[in-house]
Amino acid sequence: MHALAVQLAPILAAEKSRVPFYVAGGLLVAWALLLSLVIGARRPDFPSDLAQQRIVMAITGVLVLGAVSTAVLTSGGTAPKSEAATTQGASPTTSTSPTTSTSAPAHTQPTATTGTPTPPSSPAAVKTSSLQIAANPEGKLSYDATVLSAKTGKISIAMTNASALEHNLTISQGGKVIAATPSFIGGTRTLALNLKPGTYVFYCSVPGHRQAGMEGTLGVS
Repeated sequence: MHALAVQLAPILAAEKSRVPFYVAGGLLVAWALLLSLVIGARRPDFPSDLAQQRIVMAITGVLVLGAVSTAVLTSGGTAPKSEAATTQGASPTTSTSPTTSTSAPAHTQPTATTGTPTPPSSPAAVKTSSLQIAANPEGKLSYDATVLSAKTGKISIAMTNASALEHNLTISQGGKVIAATPSFIGGTRTLALNLKPGTYVFYCSVPGHRQAGMEGTLGVS
């Protein structure tokens, strides 16, 4: 029987279960109850000879050895599972470290926006100065204004002639003509200019009209 227990040990170890331990323990308990309650109660002198004593000792030894062997093998089989569980549980913690280290370079992105140059002001924001002037509607050789003023840059001057005489509007500086409308009767003609700061002269270039008083100054600042 001892040899049988030795042969069963590898099989019990391969089971990876506590059932063999429960079976061996149950047999040991049943054997103890059989000796004490059944045989011992009926035969107080049992075991009565040396042969019976050896049989009882052998059976008891095999059952005790089987219970101890299954207990050791069962407890030893669960240890690798717990170690594997702890090893698998520890691996996620180590895998989180690369994610925390790779998130640090994200803080360098705002530096790219600080170097963005401020767009220059749009030329469309420059306003055009609009001026109006008219010849005397009663036929006198004069304009309704002798002084005009405007801001530097684009300037629009609308000249109206409601008289029966032919007139025009001429702009000059230092004796040099910059722009002029054609001579006309009735309606309005417009000059579009782009002038730098300075003082300019406006007049009617029809012969004799400027000398009679159709002139004035245009100040650009």
